[in-house]
Amino acid sequence: MSIGKSKTSYAYAIIGVSLVLFLLGTLGWLVINGRGLTRVFKEDIEVQVDFHDNTRDENVQKLKTILDQQPFTRESRVITKEEALKMQSDLTGENIQEFLGTNPLPTSIAMKLNAEYVNKDSLEKIRAFVMQSNVVSDVTYPKMVVDQMNSNFRKISIILGVISLLLFIVVIILIDNTVRLAMFSNRFLIKTMQMVGATRWFISKPFDQRAIINGLLSGILAVAGLWFVIVFSEGRLPELKLLHEPALLTTLMVGMVLVGILISLVSTHRSVVKYLKLHVEDLY
Repeated sequence: MSIGKSKTSYAYAIIGVSLVLFLLGTLGWLVINGRGLTRVFKEDIEVQVDFHDNTRDENVQKLKTILDQQPFTRESRVITKEEALKMQSDLTGENIQEFLGTNPLPTSIAMKLNAEYVNKDSLEKIRAFVMQSNVVSDVTYPKMVVDQMNSNFRKISIILGVISLLLFIVVIILIDNTVRLAMFSNRFLIKTMQMVGATRWFISKPFDQRAIINGLLSGILAVAGLWFVIVFSEGRLPELKLLHEPALLTTLMVGMVLVGILISLVSTHRSVVKYLKLHVEDLY
């Protein structure tokens, strides 16, 4: 076989592997975005801490300072009785103070939590912790919304997990077949080297080195393609930038390159060993 044809088969293998890795990376990016979307929804849930009517402003600020120092608090803000009345009037279009003759709404703290604390058990513990203060009359949060949201996210995570696992298996099979097809064109060269007395290590070394380079190139091409898709998508939908998970995205891209190298190397080495074990007549 000519060198030109060998280079062509390697080029096809690199392109084929990079396309498969790109498909895997795209799904991974969608999973990361799903995780980011889950985080955004959870961190938008508000816990409301209501105070007794006679609570002084300094006590409200003191409790706010304590809450801001807790690991579960992402941000908090004080809502005065007057602000609460205005918000209620804007929402309903009616002024309940004019109807009742007094403002029944309490001063409160609207608290948003870090995503990992937005679940039933953590919220109940947070409620119990805040209720220890004698200036707090009640702590509320949308229980039904939290329960339904966590249930839906759990189901979506399971579905995406199964799809990702199946796709990963398919990716391994496709890359393995692509590399083995590329190696098929080198079967006579491998056998010839064996027949002139070359050792298995001597024969497999250049092919293994080539496999590492090809896997690296495939991974880099796949990462470049994924990065283009991300930049293009965020250019059209700037809201996607809110879902950024830099650490996970970096891990995904590094993983794509490593998967490309590992599977290319293993498949190539297996192919070399396979052709070394075959008889000459079996190569045809």
